[in-house]
Amino acid sequence: MSKRKMFFRMITASLIRRRSRMLVAMLAIVVGAAILSGLVTIYYDVPRQMGAQFRSYGANMLFMAGQGQSSFTMEDVDKGLSHIDSGNLVGVAPYRYESVLINEKPTIAAGTDMAGAKSTSPYWFVSGEWPDESGEVLIGKKVASTFKLVAGSEMSVRYILEASGDEVEDATMDFTVTGVLDTGGAEEEYIFISLSDMEALTRKENAIDLAELSVSASQAELESYVKDIGDHVPEITPRLVKRVTQSETTVLSKLQALVLLVTVIVLALTMICVSTTMMAVVSERRREIGLRKALGASDGSIIAEFMGEGLLLGGVGGLLGSGLGFVFAQGISVNVFNSSISFQPLLVPVTVIVSILVTGLACLQPVRSATDVDPALVLKGE
Repeated sequence: MSKRKMFFRMITASLIRRRSRMLVAMLAIVVGAAILSGLVTIYYDVPRQMGAQFRSYGANMLFMAGQGQSSFTMEDVDKGLSHIDSGNLVGVAPYRYESVLINEKPTIAAGTDMAGAKSTSPYWFVSGEWPDESGEVLIGKKVASTFKLVAGSEMSVRYILEASGDEVEDATMDFTVTGVLDTGGAEEEYIFISLSDMEALTRKENAIDLAELSVSASQAELESYVKDIGDHVPEITPRLVKRVTQSETTVLSKLQALVLLVTVIVLALTMICVSTTMMAVVSERRREIGLRKALGASDGSIIAEFMGEGLLLGGVGGLLGSGLGFVFAQGISVNVFNSSISFQPLLVPVTVIVSILVTGLACLQPVRSATDVDPALVLKGE
């Protein structure tokens, strides 16, 4: 039998003989490795998960008219979007605002792309349906209350094209209310129609006052996008919505710091548990160690045996813990963020290596105690 096989048999036999204590150490390593694997997975997935959650609070970037301009065009919007990674763009909603008359009462009409507005403002609550055809309108809750309108009601919208003395030229369009918008904000005082209907009503084409963008990116990436667009597209002025981007950055940094802190604490507790267990094992085996040293065993062979036992525990525990860690991270992701995470294969060897290192460090003091055993004193029963 080769020395390697003999060594492996020795340490496995030793672990089996003291399986109750070794199971405690193994459990500590598995728990530590599972938490390490799970929290590291969450650490790297938190920006994506939190970014998706923050996108539900609305746009985090705005396009406004460039200096000296009152409006811009969709072509200008497309130029700006070309500087943003398409994979990070969640949605874009262009807006054009005009004052219109409903039953001779002034009201603000917003022309927009309904699909874009839905993607950039997912927090909007619509009682009814979103407009999807020409001649349909989404009205704010306060507008509905003022004019006694509900989903399915018919309404006329009048726009004054030109007023000269007693002569008034206007345009009128009839709309069907498809839904009532409830946001708790200023949007409740507006009516929302498609851009094509706005152009037909006002007879002004391709004019945009504002574009809202929802971009899934870090604050540094967002600031880079703003700089690039500002440098290359003078027709528009990009701006970040500070309350969204800064809040997202603050929350993410605190969550990641918390994850790192918990991971360090758990690894420290794992190290203490393994070290305590190995110290108890050394104490139980003092006579065996003394006898082996009396028969000529070197300190190196004793160190190799105890470190071999510890490192084997660390490797097996790390392997089991990496699998349990993914289950742990998946459970947190589903219950907290309502979405799943992907398995990171590279995390398995990292978890195993860290578990072996932690176990090795935990075994240093017990191994030192084993080498300090004096065979003469132990064999005399002292």
